[in-house]
Amino acid sequence: MKMQRPDLSGIPPEVAAYIEGLEQELGRLRETGKRGAAAEPADNDPSEPPTTINIVTVTQNGLIKRTPRHLYARQRRGGMGVFGLEGADDDPPGWLAAADETAGVTIVTDQGRAFRLAVSDLPEVALHSRGAPLRDRMPLRADEAVALVFADAPAEGRGAYLAVVTRRGQVRRIGSQYLGKNLQPGTVLLNVSEGGPPAAACWTSGTDDLFVVTRAGQAIRFAERLVPVRGCLGMRIDPADVAVGIAAAKEAGGVFLLGADGKGTIRLLSGFAANKSPGAGGKIAMKAEQIAGAATVREQDDILIISRLGKVIRFSAAEVPPKEGVVQGVICMNLRADECAAVTVLRL
Repeated sequence: MKMQRPDLSGIPPEVAAYIEGLEQELGRLRETGKRGAAAEPADNDPSEPPTTINIVTVTQNGLIKRTPRHLYARQRRGGMGVFGLEGADDDPPGWLAAADETAGVTIVTDQGRAFRLAVSDLPEVALHSRGAPLRDRMPLRADEAVALVFADAPAEGRGAYLAVVTRRGQVRRIGSQYLGKNLQPGTVLLNVSEGGPPAAACWTSGTDDLFVVTRAGQAIRFAERLVPVRGCLGMRIDPADVAVGIAAAKEAGGVFLLGADGKGTIRLLSGFAANKSPGAGGKIAMKAEQIAGAATVREQDDILIISRLGKVIRFSAAEVPPKEGVVQGVICMNLRADECAAVTVLRL
C-alpha cells in the first residue's frame, strides 16, 4: 500500500519537526538495508569500533540513561542528527557527559550538594530510549533539582581541579582529591547563597586559563591560579543575563561555543585577551541571541550536541573553523522548531 504524505502546514511546528526527523531516520534505515546491514549512510564517516565509553544523558526533570558512544555515528557538520532520547515535551534534555563504564558521573543539585553515580549502575539503553528517575538513585530533597552533570576527572592532562561557575558568575576551584570515588554523598561543593545555583563546570590542569561565557555571549578570560581557595567573583554579569559555560585552556587552545540556534564556533584564546584578575565585566565572544554551552576542544576531538527534542548529532571538531575574532559561527546542527540544549566534547 502506497501512502501519500499529507499536508503538515496546519500542525504545531514541533510535531512537524518530529515527523520529519522520523522520515529521515526511516529513509536512512531503508538505504542501509539496500546496501547491507553493515553499511554506513553516505554522509557519515565509518563508525568507530565498540568502546566502553558511554554517553550519559540527563533530562531537566532528572531522568538519566547511558548509551555506548559508538552507537552515535559520526556525521557531517550541519546535519539534522538522529533521535537519541525519548522524553516528554515538558522534560527536555539538560546535560551530556562522556564517561567510561568503569568510571562515574557526579550530579550537583541547585542547592550545591553533590552525589556520584557509577556509570555501570546506570541503565544502558539504545538510542531514542527513555531514562530512569535519578530520585531512585539519589536522596534528593523535595525542592531539589539537578544543576550540573560531569564525568570523573580524565586520566591524562586536565584533572587537577574542578572549576565551577554559578549562574551569577561566582567561580570556585575544587581539588580532584575531594571528588570521584572520594566524594562523600551529599557534600556541599559551594554555597549557593553567594552566587546562585551552579551553572557549569570543567576540569583544569592547575595552570590553565578559565573562559567564562554567559547566555548573551559575553565572556571573560583569566588565569585559574587567581581564584582563591574560597572562590571569588569570576565575572560581573548583567542582572538580565546568566553564566552558562566555563572552559579551561592554554594560550594556544580553543573553546567551542554553541548557540541555541545550532550555530557554533571555536574561539581561539590567542584572540581573546586575558584579564589581569577575575571579577570584571565581559566582552563579546560570539554573536548569538543565546549561548547554549561551551567546552574546551582540540582539532582531533568530536563534538556531540543534543537538542530539546532529543535529537543528537556527532561531528569532527576539525569541521568547525577556529576564529580569533567575534563571529556568528557556522551551522553545526540543522534545527526545525527546535534548539540546542547541551554539548560535550569526545576525546578520541
